[in-house]
Amino acid sequence: MNQHNSHNLQHEKETCEFQPTSFKTMPFIAVIVLIILFISQAIQWYSQSVTLPRFCDDPELAIHHLQEIVTQRSPAGNRSRRPYIIAAKLVYLLPQHSNEPVDDYIHRVRHEISLRCLR
Repeated sequence: MNQHNSHNLQHEKETCEFQPTSFKTMPFIAVIVLIILFISQAIQWYSQSVTLPRFCDDPELAIHHLQEIVTQRSPAGNRSRRPYIIAAKLVYLLPQHSNEPVDDYIHRVRHEISLRCLR
């Protein structure tokens, strides 16, 4: 009886082990790619539909703080850093293109915010 139980345990152990030949990599990779694409689209939608419109309350103040962020080393100085932290989100939502002059960048951000605020 003991030998029979030992044989059953060995058989269960063999059937539960991972068998590389039974794992389908392509469907797994496809699912992962779809999840990544969905997350990317969701983040883009959120930034365009929720985050950017938050700057509609006072867009010029946000633009002013953004301009100080990209042109000064310590833009807040001794003042409150909160408005600069909020404006710094624009750097991530609408990043400056390589070799884009600061004035062009500020104009582009101003234009994007005005488009979002008109909706």
